[in-house]
Amino acid sequence: MAKTKQGKKDVESYTIKGTTKVVRVGDCVLMRASDTEKAPYVGRVERLETDGRGSVRVRWYYRPEESKGGRRQFYGAKELFLSDHFDTQSAHTIEGKCVVHSFKNYTKLDNVGPEDFFCRFEYCKCEMPYNPDDLMVQCEGCKDWFHPSCMGMTIEQAKILDHFLCADCVKENGTKRPSNSYPASSNSDSKVII
Repeated sequence: MAKTKQGKKDVESYTIKGTTKVVRVGDCVLMRASDTEKAPYVGRVERLETDGRGSVRVRWYYRPEESKGGRRQFYGAKELFLSDHFDTQSAHTIEGKCVVHSFKNYTKLDNVGPEDFFCRFEYCKCEMPYNPDDLMVQCEGCKDWFHPSCMGMTIEQAKILDHFLCADCVKENGTKRPSNSYPASSNSDSKVII
């Protein structure tokens, strides 16, 4: 087990309280919303830690109605968007496991259960979903997608990029930005184009 912050250790798994279901990094989970009238939140487990209580770092999926564009007619009832929003929560808020399928795999399911969802879009930092009809650039580190305009560059500049790393990946990996890279604008919230 790798050591993280003082008193915390990464753990390989967590057993959901009151069940025998085991959660591991990479699993998708349903997390209890503070408003009991709301459906549980859906997140992908990025890290599990213990400090005697247990915490989980998740990357959130959003339902279409939670996005700026809102729910539109062509979205499926069980459709989710993978966001670039991460949080650390108490592991005790995990209600259960779920599966977020690719759209292609979801359409092949014989029986869609309450724990089945699908994701065909990802979010840009602007919280609008990935649109295959619009040019976007993908970070080679985290694989997130970004609209060129959200990164402070034109479509023409995006078309001639050889490589792209967002600032989070540059910071995480300790990569230095080469002198010939395209600087992100001050509007881009610490994103860097390489």
